[in-house]
Amino acid sequence: MHGRFPILYIAEAAAEEAVLSSGVLAHLVEAVPQATFTVVGSPASAPLFADLPRLQRLITLDRDGRWDWIALWNQVRETRWGLVVDMRGSTLSGKLRRQKRAVKDKLLPDVHLVEQAARVLQLDEIPAPKLFVGRDTQEAADALIPPGEGPILAIGPGVDWIGKRWPAERYAKVAGPLLAEDGPLAGGRLMIVGEDIDRDSAHTIRFAVARHRVIELQGRLTRLQTVAALSRADFYLGADSLWTQLAVAAGVPAIGVFGPSDEVLRRPWTGAAVRGPRSLQEFIDLDPRLNQHIQHMMDLPYERVLKASRKLLAQLAE
Repeated sequence: MHGRFPILYIAEAAAEEAVLSSGVLAHLVEAVPQATFTVVGSPASAPLFADLPRLQRLITLDRDGRWDWIALWNQVRETRWGLVVDMRGSTLSGKLRRQKRAVKDKLLPDVHLVEQAARVLQLDEIPAPKLFVGRDTQEAADALIPPGEGPILAIGPGVDWIGKRWPAERYAKVAGPLLAEDGPLAGGRLMIVGEDIDRDSAHTIRFAVARHRVIELQGRLTRLQTVAALSRADFYLGADSLWTQLAVAAGVPAIGVFGPSDEVLRRPWTGAAVRGPRSLQEFIDLDPRLNQHIQHMMDLPYERVLKASRKLLAQLAE
């Protein structure tokens, strides 16, 4: 292929799903150097792609109604696209002029979402999630990270539902031994990321180490800036959440704590999932829609997560 090759990429509306699929877009950036990109996303997912190389246009689809899609059609129909990648499985992508089209199919129940995204382009090798971070974004994040020595352990305690919330004091009980003088991250610092509403959890977790070794970033960064900050970390611990997937997209080895979640689909691609004694089906039997105001994560002991963290860190050190 010679000359300009325009690619239209329609990302998932949910930010977490968009991150899980992001390796596909990163693959195209690297595999098709002459490509230019137009990315469509929701208010939650579009900003994650703001620093994409050779990005010509970033379109935010505010809602998912018929008139919103018609408005989008009017913005993209004049171009003859080299490739249209549709991660929403919309009808719009089939009506556009294009050389090739790749569409995300129905969700498979037993295949990781990262692998399912790779199948959209029929890739032999599965690209890990990756979000690009520009210089300004990185500098904005770095400005909030005080200079210091040693490794950084990042923790993202925030979740979108109380059923996935692991008690903050248990994160602290894992962080303490990892950062202790005889721990695998000895002499390191603790970084906490998330929304402003995660402040109470952060205040509990920060007592795992001395105050001068804590970097509290919750509520202070955009999500893409959070990726930039996490790229400075050496290890990550968090829930089944967007923050964990942002750490994965930053290339950080990660441990995810799982309970009423499907680790087959969503475990950290660059790490491991740890769950308590109950299976996902047992949680569904209790809470069929997985939406009740129940703290499902109380039966996952911190010792199990600490053991898994030590094991992964030992593997990384080999």
